[in-house]
Formats: sequence, structure tokens, C-alpha cells
Amino acid sequence: MTDVLWVLVGIIIGSIGGILGISLVSAGRFEDKEKEIQDLRTQRELLKEEIFRLSKPKRGKPQPRKKRYYRPRKPSNKSSK
Repeated sequence: MTDVLWVLVGIIIGSIGGILGISLVSAGRFEDKEKEIQDLRTQRELLKEEIFRLSKPKRGKPQPRKKRYYRPRKPSNKSSK
């Protein structure tokens, strides 16, 4: 009877240890995947901006300046000799 009890205790302790070991290993993998997903999202946003910047239509000729209206010059009041 005591042998069966020790086997059951060993199975319980072994299953708890196995569950803890698997959870620790999978937690590290999960963290790595989350970092990779975040890096890919950042890269996608940067590429979107680059595509948008490159696809903007280029300007043609520059817009002409507005016409400048000059006031007529006053005749000079110098007396001719």
C-alpha cells in the first residue's frame, strides 16, 4: 500500500514539475513571437510611409509669380540748363 502511495506522489510531483517546465519554455517563445510581431508592424508602417512618399505626384512647372503693379514714377523737377 505504501508503495502505491509513493508512486502516486511521484506522479503528482512529476506532472507538476513537467507543467512548470513546459510553461517556462513556452513563455519565452511567446515573448519572442510578440517582439517579432511588433518589429514587423513597425517595419510595415515605415514601408507604408516610404511608398506614400514615393508615389506622390511630382510638381510640374512652378507657379508663376503674381504680377507686380508699379506706381508710375513722378517726373523729376530738375530744371534743365
